[in-house]
Amino acid sequence: MKRFALAVGLCVSALVAFPLVGQETPAAAPRKPEVETRESQAAMTPATALERLKEGNVRFVSNATKRRNWSAKVVATASGQFPFAAVLGCMDSRAPIEIIFDQGLGDVFSVRVAGNVVNDDELGSLEYAVKVGVKLILVLGHTSCGAVKGAIDGVRLGNLTGLLAKIHPAVAAANCGSSKDETCVTKVAELNVRESLKELREKSPYLRKYLDEGKVGLVGGIYDVVTGKVTFLEN
Repeated sequence: MKRFALAVGLCVSALVAFPLVGQETPAAAPRKPEVETRESQAAMTPATALERLKEGNVRFVSNATKRRNWSAKVVATASGQFPFAAVLGCMDSRAPIEIIFDQGLGDVFSVRVAGNVVNDDELGSLEYAVKVGVKLILVLGHTSCGAVKGAIDGVRLGNLTGLLAKIHPAVAAANCGSSKDETCVTKVAELNVRESLKELREKSPYLRKYLDEGKVGLVGGIYDVVTGKVTFLEN
């Protein structure tokens, strides 16, 4: 009798645990993807925007990046974008902005050009970014930069010649002259970032107004292609 009761109990438990064939189970409500909104952008400050980039890079370096439903984010951001930061970075394929800062669709504007130099096109892009609400502009150089090495070596190649000329002031200020010396290359890269920071202020009255009012922050950084870490420069 005890064996019969045990068998019946097991059957009932199985029916509860496993629904009958054809019986539908309630579907879990899909999680709404996290995306920047007009409200979250407005609530952001230059300091919190910088902290968010720093935290994202820490996750990237430690291989603990967020899991994202990219398809859902495509849909969620289709009607508009509200990025909290804009990054002027080099075009180097080893330094993709959204990845190294662990950001998603609609989170940051990424403006990229060899050597992260400043020209009218980049200025216009960053002015637009500020117009639509970003709270931080980051100029990001990196170690082992090919454009910096080309500027040190005096490379001349079509339209690239004029671009590299924009890095020459940093080369002169670094007082070193070997593209094979990584310490020299990194020094020039940092000075070039600082030169770009200065030019953003000097060449754009529009940006300068927001920077002087404290509504937008401006920082520089160097990405290490060996470690993945971004070092933010002191003013």
